Amino acid sequence: MTDLPKIALGTWAWGNDGTFGTNYTEEQLRPVFDDAMAHGLNLWDTAYAYGMGTSEQMLGAFLKGRARDSYLIADKLTPQCLDPSSDTPVADMWEMQRKMLGVETMDIYWLHNTTEAPRWIERIARFFEGKADAPMIGVSNHNLTEIKEADKILRAHGRKLGAVQNHYSLMNRSSEESGILDYCRANDIRFFSYMVLEQGALSGQYSTLNPMPNNSERAAIYNPIMDKIEMLNTSLKLLADKYKVSIAQIPLAWAINKGTLPIIGVTKKSHVTDAVQAMKITLTTEEIALIESTADKLDFNTIRLWEKEMI
Repeated sequence: MTDLPKIALGTWAWGNDGTFGTNYTEEQLRPVFDDAMAHGLNLWDTAYAYGMGTSEQMLGAFLKGRARDSYLIADKLTPQCLDPSSDTPVADMWEMQRKMLGVETMDIYWLHNTTEAPRWIERIARFFEGKADAPMIGVSNHNLTEIKEADKILRAHGRKLGAVQNHYSLMNRSSEESGILDYCRANDIRFFSYMVLEQGALSGQYSTLNPMPNNSERAAIYNPIMDKIEMLNTSLKLLADKYKVSIAQIPLAWAINKGTLPIIGVTKKSHVTDAVQAMKITLTTEEIALIESTADKLDFNTIRLWEKEMI
């Protein structure tokens, strides 16, 4: 699968789990979905874990009636969400997700994390072995050793690893420092970067005077370091002013210019606008080095509870 948009759209916030502190409705999100599709942003990333099916159901409602070749779906198998009493947990999850989305197959299917690795990538490989309409298989939150192991297992079943999805931003470049990005480039594996905007921290929307809402989980992570985030956003604003765009568009452009495919959460039309504009920006080598150096000096650590260091 080579014909992918430069940015994928994430629906994590659509199935509210307390992270964002907001319950989004179909009425709020449908205009956002329609606007994204109108701009050619048609790759949607979801998971059952996002609200225990809430995100998938809402996305499925928006997709209903649209031609199947007009959109791309990436969904995930999350080991913690499987029925431990089932003899066919992968098939059960796949069928449930497929029905909620209203599709015959997905375009990308991720193993969400490394719980009980490599057991689940083996079972995924067996489930899709020999299937003509099988999706691209990807892994998320895997380190380099685990990525290589997953690819070896998939190849033993006539498949190959097609994608890796990890937390990657100016505040967390461990997937680059560990050699994962280089490995993906060398082995025709697409690298998807999530949390490029650090859940809005690098959008310029928040500051020490205007912190994230206290009723959200992300506030506990970012508000205590908002002074350092302000410093990084100040550096990003210099480039935003140069290119006449918003601050949020610079980290997105950076992620694209680094050869990754960022996944951004969309809950407002402005998020779609940022994505569209970011795809048009080509940062210079010097500009990339400047903002990376600024971020490195601030020494962030935004590894979340479900993640691990990639080094």
